[in-house]
Formats: sequence, structure tokens, C-alpha cells
Amino acid sequence: MFDKFKKEEGGEMVEEKPNEETKVESIEEKVESSFSENSSQIGIGDLMDKRAKLDEAIDYVGLMIKNLKDKRTSLEKDIEDESVDIKNLKEKLEKVSVYINEENKGIQELTRKRQEVENEANEVGSLINNLKDKLSGIDKIVDDEGNRVKKIKETRESIEN
Repeated sequence: MFDKFKKEEGGEMVEEKPNEETKVESIEEKVESSFSENSSQIGIGDLMDKRAKLDEAIDYVGLMIKNLKDKRTSLEKDIEDESVDIKNLKEKLEKVSVYINEENKGIQELTRKRQEVENEANEVGSLINNLKDKLSGIDKIVDDEGNRVKKIKETRESIEN
């Protein structure tokens, strides 16, 4: 029935005869009217509306999926960034731990050296006390001898007088 019409780029049907343009418009109106009537009778219009709504819903769901993918990608990036930050912190803490261990070893070494010096100081203190005691003993002997000499002198003087 529509063999005499040719479909063009815009999707409109036009008659192949260019000089009968008015006939074509009349036929187009009849076809559209007939199509509308037939469409409404069999529910094509409602079906097309439903399809359009489904297309919109699919577009909306597609947008939601894209947004979810973007959020997931953002979360993955955030998690990766946090992972890198935590690894860096862990490395720093490991370095601090090594530093603390080295400082503890250093403190133990200083404590050992201080103990050695303290022991030497105690030995020196003991030597000083021993020498002091010996000097006190010598001083007592010197005092005793001085007293004897003094007594001897006094005794001689008293004998001479």
C-alpha cells in the first residue's frame, strides 16, 4: 500500500513524485490519523508511553549505577590513601621503636659505666678512709711520741732545777 512512498532521513514518508506535494501531505495526514486511531485501538500509544517511562527509569538506574561506581571508586581511593598513610605511620613507629631500643641500650651502657665509676669512687673512698685511719694512727703515734718527748723534757727540767 505504501510502495509509492519513499522514506527519507527525517523518517517522514514522501511520495516519489515531487510535483504532487499536496497529495503527499494529504496522504500523510490520513496515514497519521489512521495510525493514531489504530494505535489507540490496540494500545500502542500506552505501550509507547510505558516504553518511554521505562527508558527514563533505565537512564535513572544507569545514573544511579554510575554514581555508585563513582562512590566506590572514591572509597577505594580513600582506602588506598589511608592504607598508604597507615603504612607510613607504621614505618615511622618502627623507626621510633628502633630508636627507643637503641636509647635503652645506651642507657643500660651508661648505667653500667656509672656503676663502674661508682664502684671506683667507693674504692677510692675506702682507700681514703684507710689512709685517713693510717694517718690518724700516725698522728696519734706522733702525738704520743711528742707527749713522751715533752714529759722527758719536763722531767729533765725538773731534775735540773
